[in-house]
Amino acid sequence: MKFQIQRDRLVDGVNDVIKAVSSRTAIPILSGIKITAHDEGITLTGSDSDISIESFIPKEEDGKEIVNVEKTGGIVLQAKFFESIVKKLPLDTVEIEVHSHLQTVIRSGKSEFNLNGQDVSEYPRLPEIEEDSVLKIPTNLLKTMIRQTVFAVSASETRPILTGVNWTVEDGILNCVATDSHRLAMRKAPINGGNGEPYKAVIPGKSLNELNKILDDTADETEIVMTENQVLFRAKHVLFFSRLLEGNYPDTSRLVPSESKTEMTIGGKDFLQAIDRASLLAREERNNVVKLNISDEGNVQISSNTPEIGKVVEEVHSDATTGEELTISFSAKYMMDALKVLEGAETNIQFTGAMRPFVLRPTGDDSILQLITPVRTY
Repeated sequence: MKFQIQRDRLVDGVNDVIKAVSSRTAIPILSGIKITAHDEGITLTGSDSDISIESFIPKEEDGKEIVNVEKTGGIVLQAKFFESIVKKLPLDTVEIEVHSHLQTVIRSGKSEFNLNGQDVSEYPRLPEIEEDSVLKIPTNLLKTMIRQTVFAVSASETRPILTGVNWTVEDGILNCVATDSHRLAMRKAPINGGNGEPYKAVIPGKSLNELNKILDDTADETEIVMTENQVLFRAKHVLFFSRLLEGNYPDTSRLVPSESKTEMTIGGKDFLQAIDRASLLAREERNNVVKLNISDEGNVQISSNTPEIGKVVEEVHSDATTGEELTISFSAKYMMDALKVLEGAETNIQFTGAMRPFVLRPTGDDSILQLITPVRTY
């Protein structure tokens, strides 16, 4: 194998695939990056069995030559050394050549590295996915949906299914739900393609976080193929495979209250800043709890009290409050996480009592919902 390549494109490709490479793997060859040179260009692959990422670098793009393949072939090189080397090479072009006994030479200008490679035939094959039905969604919308839900997955392995985001596709609508049993994030949006059949998949939160780092913020569509135990995301030059979580995701529709006793409409940005200030004195406390009080007259007050530190009280302006008076306590972190993904939009908050979960939505928008369980403070 022998080829020359633009260094910045090689660095971009390595940055993408290395996100799937784990240093703690039971299969030694998976600590490497697979490099394949073929007639169309170069393909880089990284995998840790759970996630596999393939990045394709074409021979030319927009009339400019990116790769010159002199001899096709493949090699697997240790990921951490290969990544460090290509980032620090002196010139804009790199030559990679594999000699006998898998000895690999990486040249750039007067710099030359020799790395011991591994046999490409020993590298596990990527999953074969039957493409019966391809779903399509604008990449920037997909990135937003991931960002607005993935933060609410559980960090605990006691219920592994909750470490993923539940994706369902029905009647042309993709619905993403995440919960750690203390809070819930939901976002839905139209999706194209498919064969009309409903789909269900629980995608690990870790996989979605890595996918979001790789995808460009573009209106171009990403293709999604779901099977029983794998999901494939295909963007312009990247294939991203993830295993799915096994098991049944709990029915979260029962958690969302259908009625409310107290309702408040408030500017999301101002409310977020007020919660942030109130949490300053609550951070030492377990759970950084903040208290919200809505009076009979509709006045809204946020407070936090940590006896050994001090207390804070702030009046907050709301655009409208209706219903019963209410005092409720909740995690400031959970509230701030929820408000951040609503992106400062005017927010409608519906309460059904001091110890019942409450719901946040942007005013007039049913496509996104955040639910938080209150904290008992007595």
